Amino acid sequence: MRAAERISGVDFARRAGWRDSSLVSRTERGQRPITVETVRLWCRVCEVPDHRMAELLAEQASVARMWVSLREHHDLGLDARQKATVGDLYSRIDAEFSYQTKVLPGLLQTKDYMTEMLRGVRRDRRLELDDVADAVATRMDRQRNLHRPGVRFWFLLEETVLRYLYCAPAVHRAQLEYLMGAMRLPSVYAVAIIPMNSGRRGIRARESFEIDTFPNGSVEAQVELLSGLLTLTHPEDVALYRRAWDDLFGLAVIGKEARALIRSALAALDG
Repeated sequence: MRAAERISGVDFARRAGWRDSSLVSRTERGQRPITVETVRLWCRVCEVPDHRMAELLAEQASVARMWVSLREHHDLGLDARQKATVGDLYSRIDAEFSYQTKVLPGLLQTKDYMTEMLRGVRRDRRLELDDVADAVATRMDRQRNLHRPGVRFWFLLEETVLRYLYCAPAVHRAQLEYLMGAMRLPSVYAVAIIPMNSGRRGIRARESFEIDTFPNGSVEAQVELLSGLLTLTHPEDVALYRRAWDDLFGLAVIGKEARALIRSALAALDG
């Protein structure tokens, strides 16, 4: 934008009221966050029309919502962090496609299993505030959405999820037994499991992700990474994850075969 208007970095800095042009180059190289104030400043200095500024502000807002760094919520604790990042999402969707490679989906976790998972998250994040009990209560309350009329859930798991022993065997056993029962819930359209010995036909395991659809027709994909939560709304990005889902779901078994894999994982707990 600045170059198109033939404004030098030095001249831009002068018009912006900055002492030198280093802030200009750092901003344009992505070394400083692009805030609403940044967009307005660039538009003012470059004399951008109002309609174009509105477009740029909308784009900035979309990008800002796309990435939530967990570092930003470090001092808030687990409960406040999940309220800030997830909020009332599950009460607003009409369908979710969840793919998990490490742990069972939160909506299908028992209280004891969930407690162990969140204790692990607190340890990994080096969080001083111990609000695991509050975070568990919030997540358990969220499970009410499994009984909400009209909502549909598809859960897709790598078989290894059934076998990772993050907690005491008794807790893990109760979790797997609960999973068997949850498969019969009307809102759970499928619990599909990709066998460890499945011929994957070149289809690799992916990072865990969820695809959510909303009554107004909008769709978004969410990917929780080690350092933050990525929310994708652009149709091409969402389509990429939907294709990944379809490919992975094609490797999975459901129904009796899925239950057999859960029973196998239960039997492995007996040694």
